[in-house]
Amino acid sequence: MNKNKKMMKGLVIGLLFGFFLQKGGVTKYEVIMGQLRLTDFTVLKIILTAIIVSMLGVSYFYPKGKVPVKTKEGSIKNAIIGGLLFGIGFGLLGYCPGTIAGAIGNGALDALTGGFIGIVLGTIIYALMYEKLTKSGVLTTDKFSEFSLFHKITGNPLKVTLPISAVLVLVMVIIEKVGL
Repeated sequence: MNKNKKMMKGLVIGLLFGFFLQKGGVTKYEVIMGQLRLTDFTVLKIILTAIIVSMLGVSYFYPKGKVPVKTKEGSIKNAIIGGLLFGIGFGLLGYCPGTIAGAIGNGALDALTGGFIGIVLGTIIYALMYEKLTKSGVLTTDKFSEFSLFHKITGNPLKVTLPISAVLVLVMVIIEKVGL
């Protein structure tokens, strides 16, 4: 696939992603803060739905060679540092990078000023400090496996992912019954 087709495909998928985030209500500050306060589980239900659909789709198409499963090596230490920084920003602002874009599309000025500007400034600061963070050992190269669950399953992955999906659906049903 040439570069222009890939970019168009990415644009269309991004627009659809934003549309569904907006329709699901997770571009609203109140919904995200409700999730963080454990009073509104809309965000969790949307994430679980995406996980189930993706997991089953990959389980079906991966054995047929239609979908490559590419994972990257990672660092637990770096993931913890990044997760803490992400969590602080998420908790303070009430948006993650994906929902910031959707909220800006809805006209939310707090997402534009705090969110988008924060992403740009954070990216610039990280780029400027990257070499120093690496040399000082704050960022490390300790790596965990580049292999995923799909690389470990012998036979049809649906034998593993169908029961996991069923449990996740049950969790969503319980959340719904409780009224969250």
